[in-house]
Amino acid sequence: MRAFLTVLDSFGIGASRDAALFGDAGSDTLKAVSASTFFSAPNMIEMGLGNIDRVDYLPKATAPTASYARLTPVSPNKDTTSGHWEIAGVIAEKFPTYPDGFPEKIISEFRAVTGRDILCNKPYSGTEVIKVYGDEHLATGALIVYTSQDSVFQIAAHESIVPPDELYRYCTAARKILTGKHSVARVIARPFSGTSGAYYRTENRRDFSLLPPAPTLLDRLSAAGKDVIAVGKINDIFAGRGITRAVHAANNAEGIDALFSIAEEDFDGLCFVNLVDFDMLYGHRNDADGYARAVSEFDEALGKLLPILRADDALILTADHGCDPSTPSTDHSREDVFALMYGAPFGAPVNLGTLDGFNHAGDAVARLFGIR
Repeated sequence: MRAFLTVLDSFGIGASRDAALFGDAGSDTLKAVSASTFFSAPNMIEMGLGNIDRVDYLPKATAPTASYARLTPVSPNKDTTSGHWEIAGVIAEKFPTYPDGFPEKIISEFRAVTGRDILCNKPYSGTEVIKVYGDEHLATGALIVYTSQDSVFQIAAHESIVPPDELYRYCTAARKILTGKHSVARVIARPFSGTSGAYYRTENRRDFSLLPPAPTLLDRLSAAGKDVIAVGKINDIFAGRGITRAVHAANNAEGIDALFSIAEEDFDGLCFVNLVDFDMLYGHRNDADGYARAVSEFDEALGKLLPILRADDALILTADHGCDPSTPSTDHSREDVFALMYGAPFGAPVNLGTLDGFNHAGDAVARLFGIR
């Protein structure tokens, strides 16, 4: 049995019931993206994307080829780690956030362990922070530390000043410092390059997540002797736990290529894929047209993938949170997500309605393998 679980990072489908509590009332990533002239998703629409509850702005398939559902988050966060853990059956606690920057105790410990001074230490857009602090960083060697509305400790450094491997060591040190009440969801390495006025983030990003607090779908599958192949950020998000093989993919193109390559392999278990560009390149940069192009490119690839899947393969498409590119905010948005479950193992396509918990996507995989 082969299952392919693919997460379109940040592809939310409308504000969750409690979105106002997160400052996200009215957010709808799919609606914003589908309004772009560059949006084209005939394969996902044929699977039933437009038939999902409250998605009343897309065409409806008369005979959807997949079972479909609207999934509402139950974890008290709106970030990648929490969303993926929930998909895999673990509900996270509320992660700490730092709207005023990290306390001096944390910064002083980090300064001491790295031997470098610190710049910024407040919430910032990732692309803006290197514009504002990049020159000073190059002149002094001080690390750019910043956060966002999410539970993240991000460290930006120019690759000519701090090579990626050295930056990763700093992130590992920060991960050891950020414990207890300061257990942020992720420490993120944000290498950049370029020259003054033209800095750009490279694809050497790496995430250092907390360990999940309980066994996940991945742990249970691998313990049962099944393959668990992680593509893209999946290995980082689960801190490597429960994964039998990790495949690096820095962007959507590499993630899709890996998905096609693995679809040609014989394995028994799960291929778990994260496609990061929707969030990283377009949602956070409020680029609705770029997001729409990325969706269209994925959907075109999906049209080529479906015919090569085996008769007993299962394919699940879903997301981990929203990141509405049409709102003033550049941060994640508290949104429901979609689930499309395709393949003979799921039986005849049905409307599963609106369900509480992203875990229903992972539960579908678990049932295929007889895993709790």
